[in-house]
Amino acid sequence: MVRHQALTLASDLHNLREVEKLLQQLIEEYGISKDKYADMLISLTEAVSNAIRHGNRLDKRKCVHISFQIEGEEIRFRVMDEGEGFDYHSLPDPTAPENLVRCGGRGVFLMKQLSDRMSFKNNGSTVEMCFKTA
Repeated sequence: MVRHQALTLASDLHNLREVEKLLQQLIEEYGISKDKYADMLISLTEAVSNAIRHGNRLDKRKCVHISFQIEGEEIRFRVMDEGEGFDYHSLPDPTAPENLVRCGGRGVFLMKQLSDRMSFKNNGSTVEMCFKTA
């Protein structure tokens, strides 16, 4: 069975609560493990936060579009902002010695580490993350 669903949020950081509600529904409905829930929650809230802060520049007139698709034992999330995108190839390495004490700059790194697959599309204004549910 394939299931699709979408959620659109105004670019307000308070709306991150809606991401947690969405994931909680998925956990209950599909019996996704607590470990996977934690990975998904961190990754998805980071992606949405980045879309709000960096993509839409906290402009509440712009939206973040979140969709997911469940197929078999995999869930795919897509987070799209209404910004111009960014050069995701030139992100600094947060594990480099000169970056270890810097605030910020670890979100994309965490998303890559916690998801099973991750990619950017549309010049960086869209991120897709896949997680195995079993």
